[in-house]
Amino acid sequence: MDTGRMASPQSSRMASPQSSRMAGPQSSRMASPQSSRMASPQSSRMASPQSSKMASPQSSRMATPQSSRIATPQSSRMATPQSSRHSSSVSSSPMSRMHSLQVDSVQRWMEDLRHMTEVECMCVLQAKPIGVEEDTQGELIVATGDHVARNNLQTLLRRALVVSTELGKMFQRLEKGRWQRVHSTAVRANCHVRSLVHEYSTARNTPAEMQKYEKSLLEKCMELTTITERCLHTEDEFFLKSMREAIHEILTDVSDSFSHMIDMALANEIQILIRQIESSDSVYTIGSAISNLLSLTQDGPQLCRIIAKEGAVVALFKICRQDCFSDLYAHALRTVASICCVEEGINQLEKVDGILCLADILTDGNSAEAARAEAAAVVAQITSPHHTSTQHLGSFLESMQDIVTALIKLCESASCGEVFLLASAALANITFFDSMACEILLQLNAIHILLQSCKDRQRVDTPYSKDQVVTILANLSVLEQSSSEVLQEKGIERLLQLLGEKPSSSSPSEGAACERVQQKAAVTLARLSRDPDVAQTAIQLQGCLEEAGGGVSRQHRSRRPPAADQAQTGGLFPAVLQHGRELCIGRSRAEGLGAQQWRLLRGGRLILMSGLE
Repeated sequence: MDTGRMASPQSSRMASPQSSRMAGPQSSRMASPQSSRMASPQSSRMASPQSSKMASPQSSRMATPQSSRIATPQSSRMATPQSSRHSSSVSSSPMSRMHSLQVDSVQRWMEDLRHMTEVECMCVLQAKPIGVEEDTQGELIVATGDHVARNNLQTLLRRALVVSTELGKMFQRLEKGRWQRVHSTAVRANCHVRSLVHEYSTARNTPAEMQKYEKSLLEKCMELTTITERCLHTEDEFFLKSMREAIHEILTDVSDSFSHMIDMALANEIQILIRQIESSDSVYTIGSAISNLLSLTQDGPQLCRIIAKEGAVVALFKICRQDCFSDLYAHALRTVASICCVEEGINQLEKVDGILCLADILTDGNSAEAARAEAAAVVAQITSPHHTSTQHLGSFLESMQDIVTALIKLCESASCGEVFLLASAALANITFFDSMACEILLQLNAIHILLQSCKDRQRVDTPYSKDQVVTILANLSVLEQSSSEVLQEKGIERLLQLLGEKPSSSSPSEGAACERVQQKAAVTLARLSRDPDVAQTAIQLQGCLEEAGGGVSRQHRSRRPPAADQAQTGGLFPAVLQHGRELCIGRSRAEGLGAQQWRLLRGGRLILMSGLE
């Protein structure tokens, strides 16, 4: 289901710590908050546990994983599996009341639990990290090295950060009435603004409209310096109070004007890069311009909106439609995925029929694996439930069968973990989008492919990839015919193993990914256990209800996570409890209520209570 480029939350693209494309929790694309791809582990592409309007997993999409370019949340279109409870109106006659009293109260209670726990289970499936990294920076980031567009953009961003910092200090000192510091800060801010305007004007022929803003801004900065100086020579409280209000108004005006001027300057620089992409025939020149655009997308959603508004998505898809630039497909699509972390980017993609282009690349057997993987990353991004707008998904339905078919084939043939992660993240989001996607996957033998992939460490090498796999299985398990296929592929044993998933390092993000895997595995088992054969198989395999719950409980007590992590970890206990309840119901259908039911149900209660200690 925070991604730069994925669910969940942090990376712009996805979750693997080994990936060089990691990002912050704001990633929109997938499940790993560290991934650089996933719109936003606040990436990458999965869904928020805060959603209160759940609908069928076959209905609209989710919101991945950890993946910065993963998954992982605000969907309002999820639906519960068909309930086994059939309510009937109770007649007022004494005989009807007597019959009602004869119904087994334990059985009724367990059936009622289905409705009470399904919402929690759907939140688990759509979970994404809700904490923000302490070192998360603001939207305007001055990066270093290869992450910064050269020359003018680098200077512009540095100067902008310095001025923004000075203006922020002025607001704070003005509130405290430190007039000497207010004036000195105003003088420094004035100098920085004049220096920025001079340097940028010298390097570029600025547009006429921008020159007007520059002149107005310089006048306001001078006025701010003059009025703050007057406050140094008086102690009249009434005068200072009136000046404080006037200075605050001017300072607010200066901040707004400066932000607008910087946006115009950035737009001017971005236009230059886009013209290079559109007009040049040199692969090197185009590649360099795309690299600069990609580096800018890592500086936050504000820049992504400007880039989208200036037409970068249109220019990049023109490259992806020309065979002579096939070597640039992967690079261009990676940039598109980063831009599409904002709705403005998705709207531009829709206008140029970008979904059809993605489908063509995914289904073209001659396309390089890297290009198909990046196309999958774009699909994962645009189907992220972090996006509130869903208008673009209308055209997606037209190509969904081709895209789903190509993605499952890419999962099967992936040569490395990152390719598998991107393809599976896209599938995970799509399975939340429409029931037809789940039916297509069953016809394509997806359960066999995914479970076999879990045995291949070359493809499924991190908890982030397992997070995507178990999300897909959870959504497929809503379909009745999935139970027999899972049994045939020995999937119950694999799911029980995932209940005990443990991190291989002390990384908080990896620990959070393992918790999500455990939660979603429990939900999948709960849904599958409606089938008596599945319930019986799980019981024969010792159900591992106590093991999973106890292990998570010990982990929960040992590291005592902060409040945000406790909310995330707490989601496992309703899922485990539901698993135990479904095992009980599944077995009772085959054998009637008995001691085994009580043992499992009691175990679930104890796990839930111990985890909340």
